[in-house]
Amino acid sequence: MLKDIQPQNEKETRQGFGEGIYELGKNNPNVVALTADLAGSMKLHPFIKDFPDRFVQCGIGEANMMGIAAGLTIGGKIPFTTTFANFSTGRVYDQIRQSIAYSNKNVKICASHAGLTLGEDGATHQILEDIGMMKMLPGMTVIVPCDFNQTKAATLAIADYVGPVYLRFGRPKWPNFTEENPTFQIGKAQVFSEGNDISIFACGHLVWIAIEAGKLLEEKGISVEVINIHTIKPLDVEAILKSIKKTRCAVTAEEHNIIGGLGDSIAQVAAKNFPIPIEYIGTKDTFGESGPPKELLKKYGLDIPDIVTAAEKVLARKNV
Repeated sequence: MLKDIQPQNEKETRQGFGEGIYELGKNNPNVVALTADLAGSMKLHPFIKDFPDRFVQCGIGEANMMGIAAGLTIGGKIPFTTTFANFSTGRVYDQIRQSIAYSNKNVKICASHAGLTLGEDGATHQILEDIGMMKMLPGMTVIVPCDFNQTKAATLAIADYVGPVYLRFGRPKWPNFTEENPTFQIGKAQVFSEGNDISIFACGHLVWIAIEAGKLLEEKGISVEVINIHTIKPLDVEAILKSIKKTRCAVTAEEHNIIGGLGDSIAQVAAKNFPIPIEYIGTKDTFGESGPPKELLKKYGLDIPDIVTAAEKVLARKNV
């Protein structure tokens, strides 16, 4: 039951990345960390202290950082680039496309401060298009973990995966509710509850919000299936189809524009294989603004009551 899922504590997902890459530094001599003047924000200081010869400070030169990372792979290194999600994608899309994705370089693009929960830094930094940008690149794996534990596990897992990866995580402290030290399976969805009435697919920070919404729906007698789609690409089509063939309706929830993100991926699977009514939780073709993270989620319709309302709406559509 969803009511049994409770957070152990609140921790920043970016801290999960920092601890993950430090552990990699101890165990994998090929791992190299690069940053664009944001070592502190990316929680790299323990890595830098103990492995200074495997750290590259690129300054405010994100495009150059991507080029350096691509070059490092030729010598067998596993470069992890680090900066804010906006600078990891929008600012350097050409370099990622040409130097990394096109030649299938083994670069791990690690992007923090994504989405509305970046908060007070405002619209210029709150990128809400990056999942779509990255998933459209041929051969790019796209991962959006949901909490501290899963971000750490994903960081460890992508080091063993050969090929370009986009790993997206966030800035604020957030409920930490998954198992500690789990095995992270790229491309394999995580089912938090099994239900018969409705499927809720979520990623990133919105997974916890989906779980909380699911608890309220269960109190109303609605059987809810909450699934964490932490890997946007490659998508776990089998898990999605298994769920929607049972529930026959879905809500998708993401801290991203509903155009081009998780919702579009779920809808494409449904349209090709098993059409169902779907409601989308995400930003509606808009930029964000400066403000406290939780207040922004509420204003832009990404909060618990919004998922509950969307669920009730899609259930009504299913029963027409």
